[in-house]
Amino acid sequence: MLRYFSEWRWYSILFLTFLYGCIAYALLNYAGESALVEDANFVYWLVTTASTVGYGDFSPETELGKWIVSIYVIPVGLSLFAWIVGRFAAGLSQQLKKGAKGLKPIHIKGHIIVIGWNGTRTLQLLKLLIRERDNSEKHPEIMLCVKAEIENPFPDQIKFVRVKSFNHDHDMDRACIACAQTILIDNPEDDVTLTTALYCSNRNPEAHKVAYFTDDSLVDLLKTHCPKVECTPSVAVEMLAKSAFDPGSSILHHDLLNVEDGHTQYSMSVPHTISALSFETAFLHFKRRYNATLISVASKGISQNMVVNPSLETSIEAGDKIFYIAAERIHNIDWSAVSQS
Repeated sequence: MLRYFSEWRWYSILFLTFLYGCIAYALLNYAGESALVEDANFVYWLVTTASTVGYGDFSPETELGKWIVSIYVIPVGLSLFAWIVGRFAAGLSQQLKKGAKGLKPIHIKGHIIVIGWNGTRTLQLLKLLIRERDNSEKHPEIMLCVKAEIENPFPDQIKFVRVKSFNHDHDMDRACIACAQTILIDNPEDDVTLTTALYCSNRNPEAHKVAYFTDDSLVDLLKTHCPKVECTPSVAVEMLAKSAFDPGSSILHHDLLNVEDGHTQYSMSVPHTISALSFETAFLHFKRRYNATLISVASKGISQNMVVNPSLETSIEAGDKIFYIAAERIHNIDWSAVSQS
């Protein structure tokens, strides 16, 4: 019964309230309560009586009028008043919780979207992204997009959207998928990751997209259709093998990826305003000035062109991307000093 009444529309509640007032007016008018049914007094008296405020400036004078107020006006009015207040409070609470539940409309662009929910792994990913964002110059918004029935794990730090499907336009438009700068896809099921990556490549071909797979066989399939998607396969087996012959390898790799502890791997693009310089020149300058170690160069900023541990004679040109290891991300590099060192 309570569920039935809780699903009533507001127009039905207003109609019932109007009907309650009309019946009360007719009964009191029949009882001869002329002072109560005057236009200026009736609504005021009915509201104060039904809400149990009852200032006492108006009250029924006839015996029949008192019975009508006791049996109908007060009990029915009080129930109706409590119902309306309860519905209003519930509606207000629901509106306030829409953001935490991922149901509130969001309008942003140039943001980072994390698609999928993997429990503690996703929580750790979000913590690392927040840490990276705090140390970056652009400070992009971070959004979590999930199908799981959860609430925003970091309501003060990230945006949150809950959808029914990762490949329906109506749902993903709420996540501003077409305006995102970076899309990270990590789902428990690889087939969901695959279909989501295909969809995102179609909706936002210019965004930087990264997809995590447990099954390496799906990486080649996605690369065939979406060569620009950066696929990250699971390296757990490779890490075990490497640690078996080179103890400490797992600790080293974890340290390079974890921004919360020790030195970490970062990257930056070489500005278009500098002339070409050798890897040796840049390597020595970064080490002496910032205590940072250059480890790789990606020609023209293309990940597929990456060369790890290049020779000292390798040329670094404008538009290339360099990768380095440092305690913190390096900002405001004086590239003219790098060229002259």
